[in-house]
Amino acid sequence: MPGLLLDTLRGQSGSQRPVWLMRQAGRYLPEYRALRAEKGGFLELVNDSEAAAEVTIQPIRRFGFDGAILFSDILVIPHALGQNLAFLAGEGPHLSPRLVDATLASLTAAPERLDPIYRTVRLVREQLGPETTLLGFAGSPWTVATYMIAGEGSRDQQASRTLAYRDPAALQAILDAIVAASIEYLSGQIEAGAEAVQLFDSWAGSLAPSEFERWVIAPNAAIVTEIHRRHPGVPVIGFPKGAGEKLPAYARETGVDALGLDETIDPVWADKTLPANLPVQGNLDPLQLLAGGDGLDTAAIRVLEAFSGRPHVFNLGHGIDKETPIAHVERLLSTVRNWQG
Repeated sequence: MPGLLLDTLRGQSGSQRPVWLMRQAGRYLPEYRALRAEKGGFLELVNDSEAAAEVTIQPIRRFGFDGAILFSDILVIPHALGQNLAFLAGEGPHLSPRLVDATLASLTAAPERLDPIYRTVRLVREQLGPETTLLGFAGSPWTVATYMIAGEGSRDQQASRTLAYRDPAALQAILDAIVAASIEYLSGQIEAGAEAVQLFDSWAGSLAPSEFERWVIAPNAAIVTEIHRRHPGVPVIGFPKGAGEKLPAYARETGVDALGLDETIDPVWADKTLPANLPVQGNLDPLQLLAGGDGLDTAAIRVLEAFSGRPHVFNLGHGIDKETPIAHVERLLSTVRNWQG
């Protein structure tokens, strides 16, 4: 029998809300910190299938979340497309050669670099009960492209946005390569046992409306269409962070099965504005969870009440902060699970 999360993503709703948290497998957990210290670097942990499976399962073991999300990173796709990837302490990810200096044609694709991740998915699926939905994921093409072009993260995505205006054909070629690789990657996760997948577009909010249509909506729609064709019944969650008033168009035109909302979105507005009966996911502010207290209960209930008339997956508006106390997560889960809508 499908779990509560999978049922909700497929459009069913009831008195119970499924709940999982973005970055639920991570640094706020002492068991994660211990394993990370033992294994060394982040990329080494991602590529150690047994360790990555353990990290994926740690929050399920502790909290009983309705979904387990694969422990990996969105930048494994550039790595598989042939860029070198390193995570430097205190600096974040670095990709080389940067595509402001090189071309796609200069890269040698290495799809075998994704094999450990498929093995992680298989190991996790073997250890989860049927009540827990296994979520795979990939970065959305625009967000992945911003890292490939600049070689690192940036606050305003200047290099990629400038390329979009100066040489849109070059950006289109990069996005097309990411789309093709992402389809194969997500298909591989589904074949290994993922029951739903999420597309993370962390930098979707940096684009003007006309650019958003071309660089966010169109490539995500291509991925969703092909995943639906290859894997009927597997839900795709779209999470275009910062999309704001462009969310209704994204929901309609990409064909996603569920829409993730960041913390800047008014849930009452979203419920009134988004397509009827579209499952939504979100959108408690991660900093409200960090702060805790009575305000946490009030904010969580406001989200629950706003989406009481449609399928809703309770989640954060972005990833959990690494300083979040375990007791705050426990309090949130008690509020969500005991709420009577």
